[in-house]
Amino acid sequence: MKKILAIVLVLMMVLSLAACGGSSKKEALTMATNAYFPPYEYYENDKIVGIDAEVAAVIAEKLGMELVIEDMDFGSIIAAVQTGKCSMGMAGMTVTEERLESVNFSDVYAVGVQVVIVNEGSDIASLDDLAGKKIGVQENTTGDIYATDDFGDDFIERYPKGSDAVLALTQGKIDAVIIDNEPAKNFVASNDGLVILDTEYAIEDYAIAVAKDNEDLLKDINKALAELTADGTLDKIVAKYIPAE
Repeated sequence: MKKILAIVLVLMMVLSLAACGGSSKKEALTMATNAYFPPYEYYENDKIVGIDAEVAAVIAEKLGMELVIEDMDFGSIIAAVQTGKCSMGMAGMTVTEERLESVNFSDVYAVGVQVVIVNEGSDIASLDDLAGKKIGVQENTTGDIYATDDFGDDFIERYPKGSDAVLALTQGKIDAVIIDNEPAKNFVASNDGLVILDTEYAIEDYAIAVAKDNEDLLKDINKALAELTADGTLDKIVAKYIPAE
């Protein structure tokens, strides 16, 4: 009888361990970002929120994974994805030929517009007026790349964050800032005396960066994005942060 009880206890322990194994944590979907690009990603207290954060969370849910967001310098995102440190890069990131040499990109999920911020009363009224001026950009962004090509490296001041460039503008250290329109609107709203030029500087497509050897994840992300577009979820997330004017 004791032997039977012992066998039963062993079986119960095995079943218990199996049950514990079945309740293990979900696989992580790690998103590399730079959380100083409102409304796409920014801090709300200690939490990273925004369009990209919410879209990534819904994608992770569809894939049965747990979203983990890693905040880092914008210039480190491609390398983090390329080396496998992070599953994907999502930071209002523009698809460019140079970046495509290092990573693959998902289908486009948003369209960005680069604009120019200046001080009220500035003598800069058009893009032509930027020639010879000190222009602030967030380093390694397309604003940095385009402005360097158009106006020359000697006239570009690079900052780790877009907000640092805007601060430099308010302090008179630079003459203008080139950055995405949506963050620009946030920065202008929170800093008196700044305006956005009416002329668009550049239009670009935002997508999700994935390592070249992770084609399965890329397919899964594209499938999720297609579903989020079809059922209106993507539009609802964007509208939450960018209300229709």
